[in-house]
Amino acid sequence: MGSDMSLWFRYNLLLAAAYVSDAQYNRNVPFRTSPQAIRLYGLYNHRATRAATYFFICVSLSLALFEEPALFPLPFWATSAAEVLCLTAFFGRLVHFAKVTPQKVFWKDTKNICIMATIALTLIDLIIYGSLEAAHIHSVRWSRALRPVFLINLPESRQIRRALRSIRNTLPDILYVLLLFLFSVLMFSLMALKLFGDRGLKTAEGTPYFTNLLEITFELYVLVTTANSPDVMMPAYNSQWWYSLFFMAYLVVNTYIFMSVFLAVVYNNYRKHLKNEIRKLACLKRHKMVEAFHLLKVKVGPESVVTEAVWKRLARAVAPGISSSHLELLLRISDEGQKGHVDKTNFLRLADLLNIEVVTVNIRRHPLEAWVPRVYQSSASLLVQKMVRHRIFVWVYDVIILINAVFIALDERNPFISHAEWLFLSLYVLEILLKLYTHEPRAYFGRKQFWNCASLKGCVPFPARKYKSQQILDIVLILRILRLLRVIVSIQRFRVIVTTLINIGPTMITFGGLIFVVYYAFAVVGMELFHDKVRFFDPNFTAPAALVCGNPALAGSAFARDGYCRNNFNDLASALVVLTELTVVNQCGPLIAGGFALVTHQAAKLYFILFHVVVVILIVNIFVAFILEAFFVAYSLEKSEIETAIEKKIQELGVGIPEEDEQDGQLTDVDAMEGGLGGGEGDSRRAAWRGLYCRIASKKYRTVDTLLQRMFESEIAPDDEGPSLDEILNFSPSDMYPKNPNFENSA
Repeated sequence: MGSDMSLWFRYNLLLAAAYVSDAQYNRNVPFRTSPQAIRLYGLYNHRATRAATYFFICVSLSLALFEEPALFPLPFWATSAAEVLCLTAFFGRLVHFAKVTPQKVFWKDTKNICIMATIALTLIDLIIYGSLEAAHIHSVRWSRALRPVFLINLPESRQIRRALRSIRNTLPDILYVLLLFLFSVLMFSLMALKLFGDRGLKTAEGTPYFTNLLEITFELYVLVTTANSPDVMMPAYNSQWWYSLFFMAYLVVNTYIFMSVFLAVVYNNYRKHLKNEIRKLACLKRHKMVEAFHLLKVKVGPESVVTEAVWKRLARAVAPGISSSHLELLLRISDEGQKGHVDKTNFLRLADLLNIEVVTVNIRRHPLEAWVPRVYQSSASLLVQKMVRHRIFVWVYDVIILINAVFIALDERNPFISHAEWLFLSLYVLEILLKLYTHEPRAYFGRKQFWNCASLKGCVPFPARKYKSQQILDIVLILRILRLLRVIVSIQRFRVIVTTLINIGPTMITFGGLIFVVYYAFAVVGMELFHDKVRFFDPNFTAPAALVCGNPALAGSAFARDGYCRNNFNDLASALVVLTELTVVNQCGPLIAGGFALVTHQAAKLYFILFHVVVVILIVNIFVAFILEAFFVAYSLEKSEIETAIEKKIQELGVGIPEEDEQDGQLTDVDAMEGGLGGGEGDSRRAAWRGLYCRIASKKYRTVDTLLQRMFESEIAPDDEGPSLDEILNFSPSDMYPKNPNFENSA
């Protein structure tokens, strides 16, 4: 009987650890609850297996560099063998996932179907392409554009997948605006054809002006981006000044009104769907933590709790590498009354507790204190240390740096300016010496003390044979002026902006991945459509082909005349550069599109228009919407100084110290602050706490998504179990908004 109870407990602990781990990393994967499936699920989420999956994804995507048209050509058998190996790894990952998730859930999940279909289509394409190559028949590798499907649909890329879901959910509303916009462009194109088509006007290149409807539509579409302004207007404007009124009206309607409406629609829908996703994540997280609590709870009096021993075993199962002192700190926060158990409210915070990075700060004595204690502890020495630690000392040197910046802007050939720079260098050396005297050297030059290391590097003499004295000073002063960034951060209004940029940093990686997926797909399609149509020749090459980028169709074109030959699709790297230039939407966009239309067909411009719609109008606007939402969230949190209950508890216990105090060595023993842990049990713990000085090392999870999630978590009562799983999965964005909005509830 005891053995059965032990097995039952170990099973519950294993399942609870899986739930807590999912809540910690915001995973939403339905998995089977048998012991074998839980162990397989743990292996599925292991860092090594995820790293291997990312490795094969990178190999698969990088194959385009080695396949024709290639930047680094390799034989077909080598690239195809590598691709088959990657497909085998993806299929193995899919089989592994099928082993841990219920069968009905697996086959209903569209991302699993997409992966299987992509694997099958890629193998078919490989066989067909290989067979045709063996028969010396050229064909198209169309399946290469599908490779980003593996990056998008594998569970490791759920952030990118969520961004794509937001785009998909936003598309219906955008589609109506896009159709109206295209109708407006077409209407203005017809008007332009009637206004200018029969006037006998010529462009700067001598071609007929506005006589072809497709050409007019393309030119006016480009005008929305203002990339061809005022060139497209000049032939008409030169003929009659009042023709400019047509182009002004066009810009007002399409550039300023429709583009603003695009941004408004994208922002409104993206914000709505983002908040629905975050609300679902917050409720799923609470649901998993409640399930874990019910698995491990025991009755102590009238309430259900988790015992201290079980709580510790659970925490170690979720985070095997956690230190004893860190675990003791987390237990001290969770077991508020030191009763030997954790109640439900505090148990539900375990996932958040494990997400807060806490580091132990070791106090080191200054070497001078050990070598010459009487001198270092003398009244004069203590006065110097107090002066260096004072904030006024920092302010004085910030003013010196500011004055030094003014001197750098002046004429350095002036002898007075040149000698003054050596004076500033002397002051900086003095600052370093005073700080080294005050602070322990290893702490002063720690891995996070960038400014201190930069200051020292700036004051180290460079080899005279390689650098002149003025070059040395320039390097020194540039390093020192960078410290003014700390002055900016100390100003509250600036700090809001800087904090926002820091908070959105991790999530920007998601948009980077999303843009890479789109770029890769368009690059591969562009390589198939346009490779070898334009070629780049060395500037010293004098053959006639070099003047027309290797294609006679470009003779006399602006593309060849302006030297755009390197903007081609002859390999993956060149294609990505071209797409980056198109994203910027400058003067080169119309020239590039026109050049490739000349060497292929005028319909090729549709490729460039589609890229502009997807990347610039859709994804860039969603990115702008995200920046706006991030700023609003960060700004509101800065004003109200919202902190999580966990962080507040750490501060109340006196174990979370500010970083400035750590740098200055102003640390106080935890036992002294708390007056001991209390009771006989506290005496036994004091050894674990003695000398433990800790701080929250970073706001590692304070991204915008996490901030929004905490806002929704704050709406759920601490002891509330939240909605049921079915209700959570059926959340709709419309549920968050009032059915009959008025001014008050809309605000």
